[in-house]
Amino acid sequence: MTSFATHRLRVHDRARPPHRRLSALRTCLTQFAPYGLRATYHHLCASARVPADLGQDPEALVRAVEELHAAREVWTAEFARWRERRTAQKHAGVRVPDPAEPPRRLWCPDIGFHPTRPLPEVMERVLRAGRGPGCPVCGEGPGTTEWHDGWSVHRLCARCGVSLGARDAEPPDPGLSGTHEERWKAVWRREARGA
Repeated sequence: MTSFATHRLRVHDRARPPHRRLSALRTCLTQFAPYGLRATYHHLCASARVPADLGQDPEALVRAVEELHAAREVWTAEFARWRERRTAQKHAGVRVPDPAEPPRRLWCPDIGFHPTRPLPEVMERVLRAGRGPGCPVCGEGPGTTEWHDGWSVHRLCARCGVSLGARDAEPPDPGLSGTHEERWKAVWRREARGA
């Protein structure tokens, strides 16, 4: 598997056709997707204004990959500091990491309901918040809402859509799951903005 950096360079390569550059962006998302692949893809397409016809604005892909890269840099710097502390802990015989590894991603199961702030800003908030009972992006106060994906009922932050937990749906609703899949296909093709 090639690296995030390699695919980032491919997104920047103007000699490549736009659909290949989009493919490189999607590969970057398989390696770092702070909201999960689907919600992060939706966020980047909206924030970078990636058009359905990539020929209209191929530089939108560069804006998207640079936002993703900046968020990854925030996480990578924090992870490097954690790894240094963890190495010292291992030398001291500490078997359980304290604190735990910095969170690499949140989970936003509703692809159209996720934090709207730039990814690097959200990543900084998440890393500062650590692990706790409230929303790592908004804090404790905004309350929750439920979202049903057909198989699970997710408890989401009412302000930003981050999942705070889930339970099995009783009974499951495969039809609802199919509706969400159709919505995802429209987002994947960049046909749905506010989906």
